Amino acid sequence: MPSQQEVKWSQLKVGLIVLVSIALLSTLLFLMTSASGMSVFSHKTILYTYFQNSDGLKIGAPVNLEGVTIGEVTHVTVSSDPARKLTPVKITFKIDPKYHASVHTDSKASLSTVGVLGDTVVDINSVAAVGPEAQTGAELGTLETPNLTDVVKASQGTIESLNVILAKMNVIVDNIQQGKGTVGKLINDPGMYNKAVLTIDQLQALVTNLNEGKGSAGKLLHDDELYNRLNDTSAKLQQITTDLNNGKGSAGKLLKDETLYTNLNSTLKHANDLLAEADAGRGALGLLTKDPKFAKKLDDTVTQMDTLLTNVNTGQGTIGKLAKDPSMYNNLNTLLTSSTDLVQAVRKDPKKYLVIHLKIF
Repeated sequence: MPSQQEVKWSQLKVGLIVLVSIALLSTLLFLMTSASGMSVFSHKTILYTYFQNSDGLKIGAPVNLEGVTIGEVTHVTVSSDPARKLTPVKITFKIDPKYHASVHTDSKASLSTVGVLGDTVVDINSVAAVGPEAQTGAELGTLETPNLTDVVKASQGTIESLNVILAKMNVIVDNIQQGKGTVGKLINDPGMYNKAVLTIDQLQALVTNLNEGKGSAGKLLHDDELYNRLNDTSAKLQQITTDLNNGKGSAGKLLKDETLYTNLNSTLKHANDLLAEADAGRGALGLLTKDPKFAKKLDDTVTQMDTLLTNVNTGQGTIGKLAKDPSMYNNLNTLLTSSTDLVQAVRKDPKKYLVIHLKIF
């Protein structure tokens, strides 16, 4: 039977072993939490945020800041507050104090998955945050990002639209195969094919004629003489344009000569003055347009002239007979003929007609 002293010594060794084990366990725990950035002896900053859906987020899930783990999720609960009807999921998480300065009140929290089918984590974005540091009990805003489920739901509408488009494409292909529509006839109708071939042959013949210089278009492409004529015409037009710009010729002077412009302007001014005088009843033209007495006299004169010409045309009066009576014309013609004969006889024998006999008593 062991003595009392041996028993005490055994109890002391057991106690020492327990104390050393506790110390080693505490040291190991401290080292593990320090390596992960979460010290059990440091004061944590407790923050929370609200989401529409937790997307499978679990307690203990990491909280990342720009890809670096700075904390972990402590609670995931559903709020019964009516004001949180759209975002009922409350997520509480704690942050290591050494990252406290990197989280601001206007930082945004979002949920993301590690890989395609990995665990859900909390991501904090402080890139555009400029607010004060977030203190314990502060609420962070959320930045909803589409997850795999949202992407699948959004793609369902696209897939349905694609199915509708494919169904319509099937109908179009069936119609084409049955020879319906323009495209269908083009593919299945031999007549349409023959017309297309004929059109292509005609186009080929047209291109051949153009290359050989046949026809108007062919000559325009290949005839050097026609090109030279066009070039000469262009040169002449250029020369005419140059002469006009230099004020040469009638058209050039009309465009460039200020004297001609001044004279034309003066002529127009005189014409305007003349029309103004006439409109005022001054001058012959004014009297003609404004004075009824002058107009009456002019009308009487015209009437008398018309009467005189009528009498002449009917053979009345001396002028009328001279114009209409053939006997007077014949007599006048005979007189002129006799006068001509007399002048010729005098010129031939002037002594016969110009001798003067002087008798003295």
